[in-house]
Amino acid sequence: MINQIPKYTRFSQMLSFALGAILMLSSCSGLKTKPVEEPEEPVSFITGKPGGIKIIDLGSKEKLSSNSIPVNALLWRAALDVASFVPLDDVDTFGGSIVTEWHQSADKPDQRLKLTIFVLGVELRSDAVRVQTYTQKKMGSDWVDNGRDEELARKLEDLILTRARELRAVSVSETTQ
Repeated sequence: MINQIPKYTRFSQMLSFALGAILMLSSCSGLKTKPVEEPEEPVSFITGKPGGIKIIDLGSKEKLSSNSIPVNALLWRAALDVASFVPLDDVDTFGGSIVTEWHQSADKPDQRLKLTIFVLGVELRSDAVRVQTYTQKKMGSDWVDNGRDEELARKLEDLILTRARELRAVSVSETTQ
């Protein structure tokens, strides 16, 4: 009986603990905090650019929403096919951009070309792809910017769209057989 703590002492200890916990929790309620806002669309953790899918959604069995797919897969594949004659410098699948290195053709050794291709949308449309072509001309031992070749850019856009339509036709014929 000497080692037993009286019931009222245990009760007062529990009451003290409960009151202390309530006091600590109530003191936190006066803090002004901002809720963490999630971005409207996913952001690539590699490039920091908007677009792509969330990492936590990769294992999800739910169907991804249409705005989570960064670019049209057919246009993306077609752009890579068309740009394959030039060595690639930077490819960003989340941002939908392809940048090539400078390319010098054998028939025009005093000129070189660089491409930047942007796949802008999720639909197979003509305004969902944009190509910028940069040219340089050799002056002595230096390369001098020659500006953009808008006519070549339009031709490459048309090639990409045509190739994307071919890829779609092949995929449709494979699924109907």
